[in-house]
Amino acid sequence: MLVLMASGVAHAEVRIGYVHTKRVVEKAPQAVAASNKLQSEFASREAGIVAQQKELKKQEEQLQRDGAIMSEEARRKLERDILGLQRDIKRSREEFTQDLNIRRNEEFAKLQREVAAAIVAIAKEEHFDLILESGVVFASEQVDLTGKVIERLKKQASSAQDAK
Repeated sequence: MLVLMASGVAHAEVRIGYVHTKRVVEKAPQAVAASNKLQSEFASREAGIVAQQKELKKQEEQLQRDGAIMSEEARRKLERDILGLQRDIKRSREEFTQDLNIRRNEEFAKLQREVAAAIVAIAKEEHFDLILESGVVFASEQVDLTGKVIERLKKQASSAQDAK
């Protein structure tokens, strides 16, 4: 009985596909939209840090230029202001980087879910038994579904854009 079952499985056609997920993520319009969203979300904070850096440079130049002729009290005050601004910039930059990384990871996770859903949808529609995504040394064009996944994501992005 086991021999008969094994031979039945051997004769069944197994459909295998491959998706290059890195390329999908790079080419998906959702990735571009997420990148643009993050850019606009963090642009004002980045501009604030740049403004702080310009102010720091201005104060450092003033200290270097006028430090020798300033009163001791004025020079110490300027030095304290410079140190305070350096700390503020460092803290702002660290917070900015952490917040950006958190948001980038959130957007990337969302994109990965969309990519996975598109892959599963194509696999079910076209009756694939197995889809591989990494660790593949070679995949012929016949089993490479990357283009189909990218096209599906483009259609989804277009539909979402039209809905807005």
